[in-house]
Amino acid sequence: MRQLSGTDSLFLRLERGNQYMHVAGLGIYDPSTAPAGRVRFKDVLRFFQARLDSLPLFRRRLVTVPLGLDRPYWIEDPDIDVEFHVRHIALPQPGDWRQLCIQVARIHSRPLDRSKPLWEAYVIEGLDHIPGLPAGSFALYLKIHHCAVDGEAGTELIRAIHSTLAEDFSEPAARVRRYKDRMPTAPELYLRAVARGVSRVPGLVWLSAETAARVAGAGTAVPGGLSSLLGQQEGPTVARLAEALRKPPATRFTGNVSAHRVVEVVDLPLAGFKTIRASIPEATINDLFMTTVGGALRRYLADKGELPAATLTCMVPMSFRGPDKAADVGNQIGMAVMPLHTELHDPVDRLQEIRRGAAKAKAFNEVVGRDLAARLFEVLPDAASELATRRLVLPQMSVVVSNVRGPDVPLFMAGARLVSFAPVSIAFDGLGLNVTGFSYHGTLWICAVACRDMLPDPAFFAECLRVSFTELERAAAAAATTNAAASTQFAPPKAVRRRSRGASNAPSTRRRRAT
Repeated sequence: MRQLSGTDSLFLRLERGNQYMHVAGLGIYDPSTAPAGRVRFKDVLRFFQARLDSLPLFRRRLVTVPLGLDRPYWIEDPDIDVEFHVRHIALPQPGDWRQLCIQVARIHSRPLDRSKPLWEAYVIEGLDHIPGLPAGSFALYLKIHHCAVDGEAGTELIRAIHSTLAEDFSEPAARVRRYKDRMPTAPELYLRAVARGVSRVPGLVWLSAETAARVAGAGTAVPGGLSSLLGQQEGPTVARLAEALRKPPATRFTGNVSAHRVVEVVDLPLAGFKTIRASIPEATINDLFMTTVGGALRRYLADKGELPAATLTCMVPMSFRGPDKAADVGNQIGMAVMPLHTELHDPVDRLQEIRRGAAKAKAFNEVVGRDLAARLFEVLPDAASELATRRLVLPQMSVVVSNVRGPDVPLFMAGARLVSFAPVSIAFDGLGLNVTGFSYHGTLWICAVACRDMLPDPAFFAECLRVSFTELERAAAAAATTNAAASTQFAPPKAVRRRSRGASNAPSTRRRRAT
C-alpha cells in the first residue's frame, strides 16, 4: 500500500463537474508487419495480459480515506479482468478521419471508474477511408488517470507496452505469484491521517523559509536579478510582481468546459524543425513548438474577430524526473507560465520573444526549484492545494501547451507497427484548449483537445497549426538568407583579408619589372 503524493492527489481533487483529469494516447497500427500479416482482438488482449506483471500501474486501484481527511492510497489487486479494461469497437462506415476523431472525443469525455484500476483501452477497427493507411489498420486509444502518470512516465509506459521488433513476443510468461494488499481499516486510516497532519507543520515552515531565501538570492543567481524575471516594468518590485501576475485577456477558451470534447491531430516533420533550428540555433524545439501554437491561436482568433491586443499565456509542464524516467514515484512535474506573443505578426519576432521568455522562466525555476509546487502540495492540506490551484494558478493562463519527446525508433504491438501516436490531454475549466506535442520516429504529432462549445471547428484549428508552421519555416529561411547576405556584404575583399594576415599596409618598394 502506497499513499499518493500531493500532486497525484491534486489531480484527483480537480476532477469535478465536466473536468475529467485523465490523459490518453491514440496510436494507429499497421498489422501487415505482424507474423501472420494480421492482428486479432485476442492478440491484443494476450499482449496486455503478458505485461500486467511488469507494469504495477495496471494493477493498482484507489482506497480513499473516510471524510477525505487524508490523501488516498494505492493498493495492488492481482485479479485484473483484462477484458473489462481492453475493449473492442469499430467505426461506422465509411470509417474516415473525422469519424475516428469524433469517436475518440466521445470516449475521452467519459470519466474512469474509480472502483477499478484507473485505465482503459479501446481497440478501434474500421479505419477504411483514412488516406495513407494500409488495409486492415486499427487504432488503440489508451487512457489513464493523471494521478497515476505524468508525461515522461507516460512515454516510458508507451515503450513498455510495445516491442522494438516486429516479432510477436506477447506470449504470457510464467505467472508471478502476487498477494492482494489487505484493505486497511478505518481506524488505521484515521491514525495515519493524524500522524501526517502533525508532520505537515514543520515541513511547511521549513519550505517557506527555504523558498524565501532562494527568491531573495535571485538577484545574484539570475542575470538581471529578480526584476528581469518579473518583466521590464518600472516601479518597485511589488508593482512589478503584481504586473507579472496580472490575468491574461479573456478568450473563448476562458469559461468552464462543457461535458463534450473535440479532438484533432496534426503531423509536422521533425526535419522541418531541425532546419529552422539551423537558421536560429539558439531556439529549442519547444520554442519552435510554442511559436507554432502561438501563430495558430493568432490566426484562429483573428478569423473569429476575437484576437486580443495583449498576448495570451500558456501553462508549460516541466519535468524534474531524475535519470530513471520509469521510476515508480508518481507525478514529477512542475509548471511555468509563459507568454505566447500572439500579439506579434512576424513569426521570427514571436520566436525570439518566446525564446527570451522561456529563458527567464527556466532561470526562475532553477532559482526557486522546479519541484517547488510539488513540495508545496506535499505539505499543504489537499483543500488548500486545490483552492490555490483554482484561484491563483490556473487564472494566469490562457491555454495549456506541452511537448513530450517520444521514441525515435519504430515500435510494435502484437507484431503490428505503430504508425502514429498522438497525446490526448485535458481541457480544464478556464483553460478550454490543450495543445500537446509528442515526437515519434521523425514526426511531431500535435493533438488539440478542447471543449466542443469553445472549438466547434477543430479541422480549421488544425489548418491554422499547419499554416503557422509553414510561415515560421519561410520566415526563418528568409532571415537566414538576409543574415548570410549581410555577412557577405560587409566582409572585406579577399585581397584585403589576405594582406591583413601579417602584411604591412605601407606602399610596396619593390621595383616593377621593365617591359
